[in-house]
Amino acid sequence: KLMIEEPDFKGYIHDVGGPTADFRAPACEKQMTKGVCPHKQCLFPEPCKNLRADHSDYIALLRKLRALPKVKKVFIRSGIRFDYVLADKKSTFLEELCRYHVSGQLKVAPEHVSDPVLACLGKPKAAVYQEFCRQYKKMNERLGLKQYLVPYLMSSHPGSTMKEAVELAEYCRDLGYMPEQVQDFYPTPSTMSTVMYYTGIDPNTMQPVYVCHNPHEKAMQRALIQYRNPKNYELVKEALHLAGREDLIGFDKKCLIRPRKLAADAEDASSRYKKKDKINKKQQKPFSFHSHTHSSRRSVSLRSQGHSAGYEKHRR
Repeated sequence: KLMIEEPDFKGYIHDVGGPTADFRAPACEKQMTKGVCPHKQCLFPEPCKNLRADHSDYIALLRKLRALPKVKKVFIRSGIRFDYVLADKKSTFLEELCRYHVSGQLKVAPEHVSDPVLACLGKPKAAVYQEFCRQYKKMNERLGLKQYLVPYLMSSHPGSTMKEAVELAEYCRDLGYMPEQVQDFYPTPSTMSTVMYYTGIDPNTMQPVYVCHNPHEKAMQRALIQYRNPKNYELVKEALHLAGREDLIGFDKKCLIRPRKLAADAEDASSRYKKKDKINKKQQKPFSFHSHTHSSRRSVSLRSQGHSAGYEKHRR
């Protein structure tokens, strides 16, 4: 209410609640008296049987904001917890999200598409995100809206080898999407991922996990997500060779990059052909009806003169 009274307020609220804002209600009855579970997560690896997925409080807040005078639009831009949306048996939040709070694109954070990497991230399996994509698309079609998802992706997280990095690049290819910005993993204090980064052990399972420390390998994993950028060509090519995925170098629609030398040779050949064709066209004199008629009249005149000279000679 204070913000809308500011002289520079334009009528737009660009975000409400920050990341995972939709997961704002207590997860279960036990949490109200005993707090959060010390060794369990509400949504990972599967939603807890005691989870009470409820968006009613968040929906009520958004409706209050929309009802304020001077407010034209209320956006949700920091990303929602899509697995929590799926856990809610009611579709009220998804409908109101699509109808009122998306500005053409909704940012979400699957972060990766490989299940082993997602397990290290504490994220649900890739199939869960795919189901959310399906329901989001279906809802927008029902509302007659054209709105899209923008996935937030991360490279070289613990658990991601070159194999998983290529899998993520193929996902971007199939999606027809090349992110302008990619988050390369870096360790931050007090996170499970940082423990994995420095120890090489997954503290949840106490099993070894692959960790990418080499700056050049990190650059390759990042370049794979942005494989369409010409500046990344050599890094992508090297990464595909290291992963044994030379099948993704070629001219097929499934390939990530083309062989640069063959492509250059084909382009040179095409250029030479066009140049030669242009020269040939210049050397060919265009047909002129006037000049053709003039030369025909001249030849007829010469023939007539020759015929007359022969007739005079015969008469003598």
